Amino acid sequence: MRPESFDFLQKYLNNPSPTGFEKEGQKIWLDYLKPYIDEYFVDTYGTVVGVVNPKAEYKVVIEAHADEISYFVNFITESGFLYLRKNGGSDPLVAPSKRVNIHTKKGIVKAVFGWPAIHVRKVEQDKAPTIETVFLDCGASSKEEVEQMGIHVGSVVTFEDEFTVLNDKFYVGRALDNRIGGFMIAEVARLLKENKKELPFGLYIVNAVQEEVGLRGAEMVAHRINPDVAIVTDVTHDTQSPMYEKKTSGDIFCGKGPVITYGPAVQNNLRDLIIETAQSAEISFQRAAATRATGTDTDAFAYSNAGVASALISLPLKYMHTTVETVHKDDVQSVIELIYEALLRIEDKHDFRYFT
Repeated sequence: MRPESFDFLQKYLNNPSPTGFEKEGQKIWLDYLKPYIDEYFVDTYGTVVGVVNPKAEYKVVIEAHADEISYFVNFITESGFLYLRKNGGSDPLVAPSKRVNIHTKKGIVKAVFGWPAIHVRKVEQDKAPTIETVFLDCGASSKEEVEQMGIHVGSVVTFEDEFTVLNDKFYVGRALDNRIGGFMIAEVARLLKENKKELPFGLYIVNAVQEEVGLRGAEMVAHRINPDVAIVTDVTHDTQSPMYEKKTSGDIFCGKGPVITYGPAVQNNLRDLIIETAQSAEISFQRAAATRATGTDTDAFAYSNAGVASALISLPLKYMHTTVETVHKDDVQSVIELIYEALLRIEDKHDFRYFT
């Protein structure tokens, strides 16, 4: 990875971008993307779209989502402790002893997830932390002191953890789900520009908001763009670490390449084009099967408008929805290469219908 790309990746991942409050992260992403696009737009809720060949009739989307899981302050006790509500799929099990940032109009307020010491707990009666039992301590001794800090019900809370590299092989941090996807599609746009590739269609590089609460940003922007094709990238579970059941979760490895999904929302001809691209370009890939839905923005695009030919290219990831989400460096590069090469195979007015 070139140094400029790595610097962008670190800056983008370290910046908080909680669901519904993605603005600052979107600004960082757009600033990086601008040299590689012809124009852009931002919709009402903050989804950002960079466009190449905006006058073209045939439209192809490459998409990731920009938001990260977080919490809302939900209740402030008289003694100054904070109880929370989830914003997206936050996991209280990983919360105790973690440091957090509380976002207020006065700036960031530091806090910690407190937890009773092992000395005073009856360990044999221990129960897993839940959203009802985890709490924040911001160093205040009263509700009034908390409020004087600028904290109120509805204040957003994100984990403090930042980006690291593990054993020179893995990228580690919070919110790789799915800002790593935003990084990858931005790199595709850069490569197309720097390699002077002229696409026969309009390319829409979409960084959508609010995926973690129901694919909402993709749902909105799909109707606005009305694309013909959508290639979505998100993360999927590496299933090699302990406690995964491969019979139900599949057999997916970090380091063995992008994961191409089969499922009702995935358009078979577009998926096959991507598989043929991987084989031709000698990009290692893996396969996964979805059930009723992929659970990603693929579903929002596929079922929008009159139906959009959509496919999902996933990045294997360890420890999803924790503060140590982990992906392999080689897989990141392979996803970028696969999306790039697949775009070069799509023709103007490419007809993906099964028969005519």
